[in-house]
Amino acid sequence: MSASRLPPPFGTLVDRERPVTFRFEGRPVHGLAGDTIASALAAQGQWMLSRSFKYHRPRGMVSAAGLEANTLVQVGVEPNVYADRRPITPDLAVTAVNTFGGLALDAGRLIGLLSRFMPVGFYYRAFFKPKGSWKLWEPVIRHLAGLGRIDPKTPHGVYDKAYLFADVAVVGGGPAGLAAALAAAEAGAEVLLVEENPVLGGALTYARAAGDAGLVDRVRAHPGITVLTEATCQGLFADHWLSVTQGNRLNKVRAKAVVIASGAHEVPAVFRGNDLPGILLGSAVQRLMRLWAVRPGTRAVILAANDDAYGVALDLLDAGVSVAAIADLRPDPGAGAWVEDVRARGIPLHPGTTIAEAEGRNARVAAVRLAPVTGPGRFGPAGPPLACDLVAVSVGYGPLTQLLTQGGAQVLPDPDTFMPRVKATPAGLYAAGSVNGVWAPAAVERDGARAGRAAAAHTGFAVTVPDAVAPDDAGLTWPHPVFPHPEGKEFIDFDEDLQVHDIVEAAALGWDHIQLLKRFSTAGMGPTQGKLTNALVQGLLGRVTGTSAPTVGTVTVRPPITGEKIGHLAGRGFDLKRLTPLHHRHQALGATMMVAGTWMRPAHYGPDLATAIPAEVRAARTDAALIDVSTLGKLEVRGPDAARFLERIYTWTYEKLAVGRVRYALMLDETGAIIDDGVAARLHEQHFYVTATTGGVDRVYRLMTFFNAQWRLRVDIAQVTAAFAGLSLLGPRSRALLAEGGTDIDLAPEAFPYLGVRTGTVAGIPARVMRLGFGGELGYEIHVPSSQGAALWDALAARGARPVGVEAQRVLRLEKGHIIVGQDTDSLTHPLEADMTWAVGRKKADFLGKAALEALEARPQTRRLVGFELAPDAPVIPKENHLVIEDGALAGRVTSIALSPTLGKVIGLAFVPPERATPGTAFTIRAEGGVLVSATVVAPPFYDPDNARQEM
Repeated sequence: MSASRLPPPFGTLVDRERPVTFRFEGRPVHGLAGDTIASALAAQGQWMLSRSFKYHRPRGMVSAAGLEANTLVQVGVEPNVYADRRPITPDLAVTAVNTFGGLALDAGRLIGLLSRFMPVGFYYRAFFKPKGSWKLWEPVIRHLAGLGRIDPKTPHGVYDKAYLFADVAVVGGGPAGLAAALAAAEAGAEVLLVEENPVLGGALTYARAAGDAGLVDRVRAHPGITVLTEATCQGLFADHWLSVTQGNRLNKVRAKAVVIASGAHEVPAVFRGNDLPGILLGSAVQRLMRLWAVRPGTRAVILAANDDAYGVALDLLDAGVSVAAIADLRPDPGAGAWVEDVRARGIPLHPGTTIAEAEGRNARVAAVRLAPVTGPGRFGPAGPPLACDLVAVSVGYGPLTQLLTQGGAQVLPDPDTFMPRVKATPAGLYAAGSVNGVWAPAAVERDGARAGRAAAAHTGFAVTVPDAVAPDDAGLTWPHPVFPHPEGKEFIDFDEDLQVHDIVEAAALGWDHIQLLKRFSTAGMGPTQGKLTNALVQGLLGRVTGTSAPTVGTVTVRPPITGEKIGHLAGRGFDLKRLTPLHHRHQALGATMMVAGTWMRPAHYGPDLATAIPAEVRAARTDAALIDVSTLGKLEVRGPDAARFLERIYTWTYEKLAVGRVRYALMLDETGAIIDDGVAARLHEQHFYVTATTGGVDRVYRLMTFFNAQWRLRVDIAQVTAAFAGLSLLGPRSRALLAEGGTDIDLAPEAFPYLGVRTGTVAGIPARVMRLGFGGELGYEIHVPSSQGAALWDALAARGARPVGVEAQRVLRLEKGHIIVGQDTDSLTHPLEADMTWAVGRKKADFLGKAALEALEARPQTRRLVGFELAPDAPVIPKENHLVIEDGALAGRVTSIALSPTLGKVIGLAFVPPERATPGTAFTIRAEGGVLVSATVVAPPFYDPDNARQEM
């Protein structure tokens, strides 16, 4: 075990019997189970974790609580992970961020030599002159900017979402939050307690302050309280909706009332060199020792402004760390118990003293110079270097009010310290504990209980709410722990590398409102949104402009508080696979399955694609083929205005369509582009059965319901895709085979013509039968209840219909010249480009996309979808999406192409320039390997141009 590890009872979170090895910057690091990346590295003497954003200065942890960007590291392919929050696991690969050549030898540190040429806001004032220079600088700046690196090929991880409901949600598991949860639960409320740390207790787990540790056990034992640990509330939204991330899960929490007991963090002091690794908040020092058994140094200097700093000193002494001196900003530290204990131990105490500057060696603090405080933000002559390898800063606290402000609370800066102070909260939102200005342990618990009871009362439980607890935080926070140095390098915003003079200069340039200053200087715009330092920036602005705290105002920390992953927002990664009612039949026949939208469909039957497709096409052309079309979208449109509704939503006309007839249905979007097609079968004057494409039906249904909500027509729309199985029976023997199967529908051509629809029974099964010819042959599309799909398949297959898959179906439709929306069209294709103006009702007053279509047709066309064929001696067969080339430039693309078994040649569809769209015109396709292939435009359909076969 490393000499930097402390013996028990230090280290309440680590398991000394379970060593864990991971890698940092390529070298092995040995830690303990329960360590964070930062605590394990600190135990091994590695205090530098990263390089700063602008100047690439060495940086280490400050808060040990994920409050500053200094601890951001790269973990494998995951960028910007807080090293002081992420637990270590075996074989974890960790690297520093924002470096060029690694952490120790970062070439980017040379940028610091140019700091005098990078004044505040320089990026707004440089790089734009002379005109056009931005194009030169942009790639350089983009290369230098940012922290971690993303890998676009990273697979989607396992993420999830959960919906949680509670009467009262309590954020914060410290003494105030524990007391609030207990009080609300004891009043009868169902309580959800959210705590970001792995254990409950808050400051009770690491600070020297007294408190009721039994609260944790009482909360755990209460049946009305659900506890989420290692869970971060990222945002508080309207109507008490909270987003809570826990691992890779996003919990969407809805509560009737919310108690925010988020506590307060210590604020850093600002002096020259205050960003050196080894300069930590006093609470961070205590966390390292109490939670992870890390000895944070051997010789410490403490900068104090309250009695808590003396508790830190005593903890260090208990851990065997010598304390070289305590510099107390207060002229009189008083006679508190801890202060007297420190005096009794002989620690040198310097009242009215600050740290003027810190000096470093080997990327860690090595000494400080003390100086007398001579006024607000001023100090006298500095003394000689005082050797130390640790500086603990305890000069004040900033309440964590981010969630309160998001929830609508009134938060104003304190007149003296500029720290946020809660003035009022809206109904159902309550603040408790140190975030509310209450600090004494007993008072904190009383304030938590008050907030919990008030929240329970708000939700309707009969409970007495005690009076508010008066704030008692006066004197805890030093009004202005910012000490500018003549030589600079005193950092007031670690995330953005901002020094005191940057804020002063920005204010002098006129950016003297906090919201303007924030954007010009970028103060508070880093990864942490300035959690640690916003109040220091506001205080400095107020003092240099002579503006009072309320006038200076505050900045808003927006959700997410610590950063949600895109995976959290995306949720579980999975591919939805739907199976048709005939799926098991296809498997039994040895079908090779393929994905079509969200469905699994048979691509072909048998393992050999090359022989299966010609055989299946031949069956459709010469005998009878059976195709599973259950995946087609299916919609019921009923009501007195059903025909009128279809007139508006589709391009063609339907009001005069006779009952028992079918008409093609083409849908455009509001830009005039083709987005779907299908057919509309009129079963009754007020009832249409409409089909849509497999992948487009959900969009069609959404658009139908969206527009009808505006049109308010008397129509009901139902999505019934899963309710019906669909079978396409086609081929010259299909009529006879259907009759053999038994049907009460008159199949005679004059009784059941092409583009007709009939209802009846087939093989004893209730069915809707449409005479359609997508494959170019006599054919019937039969729709039956899903539960009867397999029975109908068996009945037709038993009479000799051959199963045909999607690949052969695509060849059949291509031979007939029919398009597939989404393959032969894209998001900009309109009917004129696709040679489909025949499907547009020109005399209609209006339909979806009509105005846009008319505007598009008035413009000169740039492309046209045409049929084409290749000569028999073509050197290679192009593929779909291969490019059409004219004069060496891109002129179009191939959308569909296949070797037609029926015609014995290669045919296809392609976009070409309009001047190349005349039949007989040649154009060139660039195939694989850059081979140029000549094609000839042919007017589709390629097969049976007179439609004699499908209308027989």
